[in-house]
Amino acid sequence: MSGLPAGDVERLHAAARAIRDRTPAQAERLLGEVLARHPAHAEALRLLAILQLHTQRAPEAVATLQEAIARHPGDALLHADLGNAHSARGERDAAIAAWRRATGLDPTQPVPWFNLGRALQLEGDSHAAVAALETACALAPGLLPATILLADALAHLGRFDEATTRYRDALRQHPASGDAWRGLSNIKTVALADADAAALATQLQRRDIADSDRVAMGHALGKLEEDRGRFPQAFAAFAAANALQQRLTPWRLPPLEAFVEQALAATATLPAPIDPSLGHEVIFIVGLPRSGSTLFEQILAAHPQVEGASELPDLGIVIQQESVRRGVAYPQWVPQASAADWQRLGRDYLARTARWRAARPRFTDKLPDNWKHAGVLRAMLPGATVLETRRDPLETAWSCFKQQFYSQPHFANTVADIGACLRACERALDAWRARDPARIHLHRYEDLLAEPEAAVRRLLADCGLGYDPACLRFHAATRSVRTASAAQVRQPLRRDTARAAAYGALLDPLRHALGLPPA
Repeated sequence: MSGLPAGDVERLHAAARAIRDRTPAQAERLLGEVLARHPAHAEALRLLAILQLHTQRAPEAVATLQEAIARHPGDALLHADLGNAHSARGERDAAIAAWRRATGLDPTQPVPWFNLGRALQLEGDSHAAVAALETACALAPGLLPATILLADALAHLGRFDEATTRYRDALRQHPASGDAWRGLSNIKTVALADADAAALATQLQRRDIADSDRVAMGHALGKLEEDRGRFPQAFAAFAAANALQQRLTPWRLPPLEAFVEQALAATATLPAPIDPSLGHEVIFIVGLPRSGSTLFEQILAAHPQVEGASELPDLGIVIQQESVRRGVAYPQWVPQASAADWQRLGRDYLARTARWRAARPRFTDKLPDNWKHAGVLRAMLPGATVLETRRDPLETAWSCFKQQFYSQPHFANTVADIGACLRACERALDAWRARDPARIHLHRYEDLLAEPEAAVRRLLADCGLGYDPACLRFHAATRSVRTASAAQVRQPLRRDTARAAAYGALLDPLRHALGLPPA
C-alpha cells in the first residue's frame, strides 16, 4: 500500500473486503477511484485482477497483471497471481512459468510453492512436485492441502513410507481429513491398524465434519473392515458412504443409456480420414475403472518406446470445446463433422499432449471415461491404438463400489447403477470394436494372470511394439502412477486380489444388475 494517501489505502482495504464478501460492483467502484489517481499502483492493479478472476473475466485479469508486471517486474505477488489467472484460462505452461518466477523473486511465500507443486503434479512431474511441495510445507507446516498433496505425490512415486508419514501429519492437524484417510487407505499394500479403526469410529460420530470427509472416511473404514475379514461390517460402511455420495452428487442411469444410444447411432458412419496414420503415437486404454487399466499401462510404460501418461483430460476437453464452438452437445454434432473437422480435432489433441512425447515416441492415455469417445477415434485419430481392459464383471463392479472416485465425483454410487454402467460401457465398446477391429483390442485381466508372458506379447503386438522382457518386470518401474492402484502395480502379479465372493449373498443385488446368478 506504499505511496498512497490514507484515504486510498482504506479504499483498497474496503475493495478487498468487497471481493471477499462477493459484492463486485462495490469493489469495482472503489478500485476505479484509486486507479483513476494512481493508475500504476501494483496493489490496486493486483486487486483489480483478482476481482476480474472472481467475476469470470480471466483474459482481462491476465492483461491487467501483465500491465502491472511491466511496471513492477520484481513484484512476486503479481507473478503469483498471474499464474492463477493463466491457470483459470487453462494455460498450464504459462501458469507454471509465472509461479516459478514468483518463487524465484520471493522464495519465502508458501502459496506460490503450493500452486507450483500442484500444477507440476497434475502435469505428471511428481519428482519436481515433491520438491515444490516440500518447500511449501517447510514454510507453512500447517498448510493442510500442501501436506496432503505432498503425500499424494510421494505415493504416486512409490515412496509409501514417506507418504504415510505425511498423511499421518495431516491427521494430527485435522483428524477428520477425508483426503488423508483416503490416501492412507489407497496404499492397499499396508493395512490400517486397530488404532485407525477406533479413530475412524470416533470421527464418524462427530456432527461437525464435512460430508466429503465423511464419505472418504466411510470408504477407509470399509477397506479396514474388509482387511479384518469383517465383511458385513465392511459392506455396511461402503454402503453408507455411497448413499451419502449419491445424495451429494445424484447420478442417474437414463442419461447414460440415452448417450450410448446416440453415440452408437451417430458414429455408425464416419468420413474416411485424410491421414490414416494420424495419432499413431497414442495408445488409449479405456473401460470401466478398477478393470486393470493401471496394470496394463504399467506394463506398457516399462517398454522403452512408451511413456505412461496416466489419466489425461485432453480428449474430453477437445470434444467439449468443439461442442461449445458448434453450440450443440456431443454426440449430436458428430454426423455433421467432415474429415477435415476430425483431422483438426485430432491435431488439437496431439498438440495438447505433445509433452508426453518429449522423451519417448509413444504414450498412453488411460482416462477410463474416454470409452465414451472411442467411437469417433477412427475418424479423429485413426492411427491410434485403443485397448479395452476387462476384468471379471462382479469384481470390477464391486471394486468400483468400494473406491471413492474423488477425481470423478459424478460416478455411479449404487450397485444397480454401477452394474448397469458396466453393461452399457461393454455394449458400446463391443459395437465400436466390431466396426474398427484393427484398432480396438480387448484385453482381459484374468488372461494376464493366467499366462503373463503370452498376454504381454499380445498386448505389445496389438500396439505395434516389439517384445521387451522389461515389460514383465513392470513392478520395478519408477514412473509416477497417479491412480488409486499406485501401490498394487509396484508389486509382481498377484492372484489373490478377488474379494467379491467373500461377501456372499450381500452382493446378490449387484449380481442381479450384472445378469449373474445369485450366490
